[in-house]
Amino acid sequence: MSLENISSARCFDGQQMQYKHHSNTLNCGMQFSIFLPEESSSRNVPLLIWLSGLTCTDENFVTKAGAQQFAAKHGIAILAPDTSPRGEGVADDPEAAWDFGLGAGFYLNATEEPYNQHYQMYDYVVNELYNLALKEFPIIKDKVAISGHSMGGHGALTIGLKNPDKFRAISAFSPIIAPSQVPWGIKAFTNYLGDNQNSWQQYDALELLKQTNSMQPILVEQGTADSFIDEQLRPQLLADYMGNNDHNIQLNLRDEYDHSYYFISSFMESHIAFHAKHLND
Repeated sequence: MSLENISSARCFDGQQMQYKHHSNTLNCGMQFSIFLPEESSSRNVPLLIWLSGLTCTDENFVTKAGAQQFAAKHGIAILAPDTSPRGEGVADDPEAAWDFGLGAGFYLNATEEPYNQHYQMYDYVVNELYNLALKEFPIIKDKVAISGHSMGGHGALTIGLKNPDKFRAISAFSPIIAPSQVPWGIKAFTNYLGDNQNSWQQYDALELLKQTNSMQPILVEQGTADSFIDEQLRPQLLADYMGNNDHNIQLNLRDEYDHSYYFISSFMESHIAFHAKHLND
């Protein structure tokens, strides 16, 4: 696989870089960003994969979350992929809506035409990008974790829960807890996966929690002033699950915080520390 470096900048004694490559999984060109701490120049380091939300690219997290300073402190690399396939011929929402299509891949493998030709974001993250990171960068294979925001929080939870052999810990900011039950998820799942709702459950964090025996540590952060909290995110469903089940989950409800990167940056330090605890043991 041929990687082309687009940019590189010194950052907290490490390097913040952006690359592009052709994805065989998505059948198009893709970009991703990666931060490598200073330690990576002399040894392999743990990796945190970050999945961003609706309308984002690989750059939003890199420029707004302030994560590099904390990743540098703990000697952790952070890889941020794009949120969907891109380019000429990649199908978009017919009405060009922002909550589906380009910038809204939902981290699943589409089965419906025309989206199944490119929208294979689950396989891209779990297999192609994961293996690329291990091959091309100084990453410790068995020390990888996953996190994300909103749609990316949904992706982090579902991908992490389905792959406990690859991801030691999971965290999420403002995740879509039960996409099968909310407008964003219903629209995406219907168009990407079809009308058979049984096929939706494999990408629904709440359903996966009910089925899993994995006890990976999970940290979830949710602002109470988030305008999407009741209609789209529904953290109460997670709280109800936690009240009736024994799972290693911590749910933090943060008064007056919204859905923005101001919220994410306010608690990024604690999330990096959470992952460092499980990656550096």
